[in-house]
Amino acid sequence: MKGRMFALGDKALVFALLIGLHAGLAGCLAEDMQYRGMSVPPTEFLIGPEDVLVVTVWRNQDLSKEVIVTPDGKISLPLIGDVVAAGLSAQALSKHVADRLAEYMSTPTVSVQVKEINSYHIFAVGEVGKPGKIVLKSFTSVLQGISYAGGFTTFASRNNVHVLRNVKNGQGETKQVMIPVPYQDIVQGKNLDANIILKAGDVIVVP
Repeated sequence: MKGRMFALGDKALVFALLIGLHAGLAGCLAEDMQYRGMSVPPTEFLIGPEDVLVVTVWRNQDLSKEVIVTPDGKISLPLIGDVVAAGLSAQALSKHVADRLAEYMSTPTVSVQVKEINSYHIFAVGEVGKPGKIVLKSFTSVLQGISYAGGFTTFASRNNVHVLRNVKNGQGETKQVMIPVPYQDIVQGKNLDANIILKAGDVIVVP
């Protein structure tokens, strides 16, 4: 009888250990999934407000124009009027403008060049050397963003750094999410995927 009780208890112990191991693996997997793809720079730049564009219509100087993307994400062009530019790549916008012009002319050839990047900016607040708005000219990781902000102050809580980011849900509604930044793990090489690439409008918060 005692032997049977011991066997049952032994099985319960093994079962509990398996549950704990499964939970630990699930936690690691969840952590990996949280940052998957976020530390990889995008393959193309998406146009945003305040960017300066040069729109060229081949063999038509009157329709070619240098424009600034307005705060609502649009540009205004001769003949076709307002065109949504924000959120598109230069190549995608070229095709969109060409499609609009095709209503008025035969097989237009359009190219779009991003002359000045002004939309890719972030903010840094809290215990950094130079808090405020930071305009970036190339894709930047969160650690690089902290460096651009002057680094940490003496009183910075490095293990409580996080990024505030606006994201859209399935219904197109915008909400703000908080992304933790495990600074010590990143600099020690334990979780390099957490060194995420910043998006326009991100706010780095250093308590």
